[in-house]
Amino acid sequence: MFKDRIDAGKQLAEKLLKLKDDQLVVLAIPRGGLPLAEIVAKTLKAPLDVALTKKIGHPYHKEYAIGAVSLEGKVLTDTMGISKSYVEKETARIRKELQQRYDQYYKKRSPQNIKNKTVIIVDDGIATGDTILATVKVVSEQQPRKIIVAIPVAPSSAIEKLETAPKVDEVICLQIPLDFQAVGQFYYEFGQVSDEEAIGILNSFPG
Repeated sequence: MFKDRIDAGKQLAEKLLKLKDDQLVVLAIPRGGLPLAEIVAKTLKAPLDVALTKKIGHPYHKEYAIGAVSLEGKVLTDTMGISKSYVEKETARIRKELQQRYDQYYKKRSPQNIKNKTVIIVDDGIATGDTILATVKVVSEQQPRKIIVAIPVAPSSAIEKLETAPKVDEVICLQIPLDFQAVGQFYYEFGQVSDEEAIGILNSFPG
């Protein structure tokens, strides 16, 4: 169990200290990944940025991901019995939301150049791995030297999915519990991170 995202971020940063001298960029999955990524980036003295991706929820069970979307790409994993029109409609809706977030986050800064850098993708935990896979797909097109996924908690099925993904060089996960139902069950405090908090964290780093 983690006390909160700060506690998880400190533990994750400790595990990533071996990378401190690399040419690094830390990418957070907003909004929940930002408090952790802030600690990782400060500890490793690396720049911080965000990776704008979001899962597509199942039409009858929104928490269950059937894929994930970014501004440029899409990963579909489990769409059996789901209409193409639902996927297209959700993709358009999510992209609109991501574009709004992009406009908010990059009002005072520009995206980091990650070409030939070691990129550490940080989230507060993963359930299926689909959002991270969509992120990896987008990130890999920018030709980083290496992609590392760092999370505090995930089920073994998601870890296996990431470890066998062709563009992922390393997966660092602090806890891989057998009884995994949701990320929040492994935090004593797991409140939502607001857009204002997320923008504040991002703007505290030079852009």
